[in-house]
Amino acid sequence: MGKKISLEKHIVPALTNSYRIQEYAAEAFEYLYSRSAAKKAIKKGLIHINGKVASTADFIEEGMMLELYKEFEESKKIFKLDFQVPFEDDYLAVIQKPAGYPTNGNYFKTIENALPHNLVKSQQKDALPWPQPVHRLDNPTSGLLLVAKTKKAQQVLSVAFERKQISKTYQAIVTGQYYKGLCSFDAIESKWARTEILRKQILQKNEQIYSLLQLNPITGRTHQLRIHLSRQNFPILGDKTYGCQQDNHKNGLMLCSFGLRFTHPITDNKLNIEGVLPKRFRQFINRCNVPN
Repeated sequence: MGKKISLEKHIVPALTNSYRIQEYAAEAFEYLYSRSAAKKAIKKGLIHINGKVASTADFIEEGMMLELYKEFEESKKIFKLDFQVPFEDDYLAVIQKPAGYPTNGNYFKTIENALPHNLVKSQQKDALPWPQPVHRLDNPTSGLLLVAKTKKAQQVLSVAFERKQISKTYQAIVTGQYYKGLCSFDAIESKWARTEILRKQILQKNEQIYSLLQLNPITGRTHQLRIHLSRQNFPILGDKTYGCQQDNHKNGLMLCSFGLRFTHPITDNKLNIEGVLPKRFRQFINRCNVPN
């Protein structure tokens, strides 16, 4: 393990029951949100009992000194890619991801590596060494991406995604005149998947009809939106994987993460963040006619 920094200390008071460290630590430390988070911290050697690394088999006793550490990265190679930041505070940020870059992974040119270039470092005690995305957008997909700047924000937001407490809205341009409103319940890789779909506008260009759609994924399967629309014979314009051979669109996948609604993990404020359609969306729409 690399360098560690002490984050929080706790003296065990008199107890009426017996607890394992992973059960107790989730309640004792402010910056551990769940037993799962406590277990991960123990396995990484980030919780000490009386100065020694704790194990999941340890029981706690009155008078013990518990200490929580965080890992510290000495340096990081930063990708100097500029993007918009619609919301930022000391705990989290919502950024506008440009198309053409992976969210993270074993590459240098990722959104994750560009976050320190665009965001102000958190001054909180549990600040992450570097801001971390708490979900992903596909490489060709642009739009709003939620980022954690502190450990507690990261833990709470990750749980909120797992419990489907964060609402995401997308906009897409598809080929064809889509119905006014429809839901897709098609399973993806044998797993239940649901997308709510609303037509916002009909567009016409060179005798071809397109539709601007609002998409609300209820589940989060890989490529869910692209697969659901393709199966209904309304592929997203520019989709080289699930689209049609006649699609000659050259300006990338016309899919954008447009809205995020969630509860702030620290302040409990209700946040409703809306992005802007990318320039290529706006240019395409402006070149189209709106049929009567």
